[in-house]
Amino acid sequence: MTEPTRSRTPTKTVNRLGFGAMRITGEGIWGPPQDPTNGRAVLKRAVELGVNLIDTADSYGPYVSEELIREALHPYGEVKIATKAGFLRIGPDAWRECGRPDYLRQECEMSLRRLGQESIDLFQLHRIDPSVAPEDQFGLLVICSTRARCRPSGSLK
Repeated sequence: MTEPTRSRTPTKTVNRLGFGAMRITGEGIWGPPQDPTNGRAVLKRAVELGVNLIDTADSYGPYVSEELIREALHPYGEVKIATKAGFLRIGPDAWRECGRPDYLRQECEMSLRRLGQESIDLFQLHRIDPSVAPEDQFGLLVICSTRARCRPSGSLK
């Protein structure tokens, strides 16, 4: 395999090809997969093949994807974990925006616990909630990042 194309920031380098962990959950992105052992094996194999950025979300499962990532890869070493909040799961294949600052803060804290980290490498707003002022949604991301808990969207510090 040739050297993967990389993206660099002043402090981090990630391969341009990451792994999107949405599909390691159950049918309709709901609940656990039929074979969790296989899901963990897929994650490990992706890292063996040079993937060093795993993208997930609190809503995948919900929570299942983050839990499998921790089980398979923690401690993460050079692998960076990107996660997001702002999309509620209300059933299989059923999604709803939720950008309330209290919800986003809660999900940031819960993602930290599920992933077993003290900070999140890349925390993103999954969807903009049209019923919540954008400055409130983005403002919460700034608050999380200044508390060194969740790093803001677009940052791999």
